[in-house]
Amino acid sequence: MSEVFKRDKNKSIWAFFPVTLLTAIFCCVLWGSATPAIKIAYQIFNIGPDDTASRILLAGARFMIAGVMTIAFGSIIARKFLIPKKGSFKLILVLSLFQTVGQYYFFFMSLANTTGVRGSIINASGNFFTILFAAYIFRLEKMTLKKFAGCMCGFIGVILILSGGNLSFSQGEITLAGEGAMIAADFFYALSGCCIKIFSKDENPVVLSGYQFFIGGAILAVIGLIMGGNLTFYSTGCVLNLIYMGFISAGAYTLWGVLLKYNPVSRVSILGFINPVMGVLLSAIFLGENQEAFSLIGLGALVLVSLGIIIVNAETKKIV
Repeated sequence: MSEVFKRDKNKSIWAFFPVTLLTAIFCCVLWGSATPAIKIAYQIFNIGPDDTASRILLAGARFMIAGVMTIAFGSIIARKFLIPKKGSFKLILVLSLFQTVGQYYFFFMSLANTTGVRGSIINASGNFFTILFAAYIFRLEKMTLKKFAGCMCGFIGVILILSGGNLSFSQGEITLAGEGAMIAADFFYALSGCCIKIFSKDENPVVLSGYQFFIGGAILAVIGLIMGGNLTFYSTGCVLNLIYMGFISAGAYTLWGVLLKYNPVSRVSILGFINPVMGVLLSAIFLGENQEAFSLIGLGALVLVSLGIIIVNAETKKIV
């Protein structure tokens, strides 16, 4: 047992695997609930599929709240108020344009034009785009046969749900505003993931996430307002839904960051396969999409995507 582990053991319950597992599952439940929460928000705020301005405004409000929560949670954990370092603002601005403005503009658009099950499975492709971008564009890591196999497995799962099991894609009912927008969101997710890896060398990841959430949310809100968007709070449920959507990002990102701090990256990242599982399961429960979620095509695509995430994050043991 290393000396570092001995020093941290008494104060870090986060390194205890049952706690790591339960916390990771909780984070994935939060992330997985984002899809049904957003689609429910469209209903209770009475935002139609053609009301792009109000969707952007809703996304902006969500992430401004998420930003405040993330900074607050991070400050409590750090026991000091988190403030960006001098010179970090430009990093935060770039990250906000990729991770919040770009990604969630397309994410919110997609969920107005596709099912929660399809959205959850397609959204998982961001994990595989991140690996490809990190290896071939940003040169942050080397591509290995294991990672490539995992990516291919995951992409086959995405193709399966897109095609509806028909490789001619004649039954997939793919639209640019639905499935196409989710793939665009995944591209921005991959870009932001690589940026976080680069930027976190000079700044606290929680600081980056919290402030970029708020700034990106503010940019989206302003765009939505300029376009004529409107949010009408018809009931208390609208307020609770918006607060919960903010907590999804703030709570999950903060706790996931804590797990990464006290555990090997591979141990935490491999548990990310639970994310699409929860997205599909919660879409079935709250959106009534049982038929698609538990169809052979839906289950097959989910298994392939989840298996792909496990493969790319599995730690390879060297034989000496």
